[in-house]
Amino acid sequence: MEVSIVRFNREKGIDFVTELRQRVNEYFVEKNLSKFGNSNMQLKTVFMLCLYFTPFIILLSGIVQTFSSMMLLWAIMSQGMCGIGLAIMHDANHGAYSKNKNVNLALGFLLNVIGSYHVTWKIQHNVLHHSSTNVHGFDEDLDNQVMRFSPNQKRRGFYKYQAYYAPFFYGLLSLYKTLSKDFEQIARFHRKRLLAAEGLTLSKAIFQISINKILYFGATLALPMILIDLPWWQVLIGFLTMHFICGLILALVFQSAHVLENTSFHVADEKGSIDNCWAIHQMNTTANFSRKGKLFSWMIGGLNYQVEHHLFPTICHVHYHAISDIVRSTAKDYDIQYLEYPTFLCAIKSHFRMLHSLGKE
Repeated sequence: MEVSIVRFNREKGIDFVTELRQRVNEYFVEKNLSKFGNSNMQLKTVFMLCLYFTPFIILLSGIVQTFSSMMLLWAIMSQGMCGIGLAIMHDANHGAYSKNKNVNLALGFLLNVIGSYHVTWKIQHNVLHHSSTNVHGFDEDLDNQVMRFSPNQKRRGFYKYQAYYAPFFYGLLSLYKTLSKDFEQIARFHRKRLLAAEGLTLSKAIFQISINKILYFGATLALPMILIDLPWWQVLIGFLTMHFICGLILALVFQSAHVLENTSFHVADEKGSIDNCWAIHQMNTTANFSRKGKLFSWMIGGLNYQVEHHLFPTICHVHYHAISDIVRSTAKDYDIQYLEYPTFLCAIKSHFRMLHSLGKE
C-alpha cells in the first residue's frame, strides 16, 4: 500500500517538545484562558461574513447600475472570501474555533459556501501539509506541474520564468479549486485510502461535490446575471476578478511561509520516514512574517504566525501572538532556529527570490 503520511523520529527532540508544550499549557492555565476562540474571534466572524455577504446582497438587490460600482462590490467580496477562508473556516476545520464540535463543523462548512469542498481541504491541509510540510511527494502544497516549489522536484525548462508568471497562476488558485481541483483530489485521496478516514466513499464524495458546485455557481454567478441590469459578460468579469484577487492573496500568504530561501526541503526514505522530530521539522520548514502588523494579522487569521500554527494547529489563532514569545524563547534555549521576516513584503521578496533560484537551478 502506498505510504500517504510521513513518519518522524519520536525520540529526537523530545526534551524540546515536552518543554514547549509545558510552557504553552502553563500560559493558558496562569491566564485562565481557553485555547479556543474568544469574543475577538466572534467579532471577527461577524465582520468577515458581513464583508462577503453584504456586497453580495447589494449586488442582488438590483440597485447596481454601472460596471465600476459592480466591480467594487466584487472586489469587496474577495476580501470577505479571503477572511472567511483564513480567519474562520481555517480554525474551524482544525477544530480550534470552538470546543463544540458542531460549531466547528458548521463554520468549517463555510468553505463550501464560497465554492470549495471542506473534505478535500481538510485532507490536503490538515493531513498532508501539516504532517509532511515541505516533504517532496507528500506535501500536496508542493505538488504543482506549472511551478517548481522544491529543489527535489524535477526541473523543466519553462520554470526559469516562474518568478514572473507566478502571480498570474496564484490568482487562478481559488477558481481552479472551485472548478476542477476538488474532483482531481477526491479521486487521488480515494486511491491513497485517505477518503475512507473521513467516512466517505468515492461516489458519495463526488455527489456531494457536484451538488455543492451546482448550488454555488447557481447562487453566486447565475443569479447575479439574472438580477443585475448589466450584460452577463460584465457580471462574469466581476466574478472572475473576485476569485483572482482571493487566489492571489491566499497563495502569497501560504507560500510566503514555506517556500523561502531559509526554509528547508526534505525527501523521505523508502519507508516514508524522516530522521527528525516532527516539531523541529516544522520549525525548519516554516517562517513567520509581519509580527508588528496587528491589523494585518487580524485580517488574515493570524497566519503570519505560521510557526505557532504548525506547532499548535488546534489552538485558535487569536492566541498566536502571545504564545509566539514562548515558542521563540524555548527555541532559543534549545538552540533551534526560529525563522521570521520583519514584514510581509520581506517574506514575499524571499519567496520570489526562491522561485527564481529554483527555476534556473
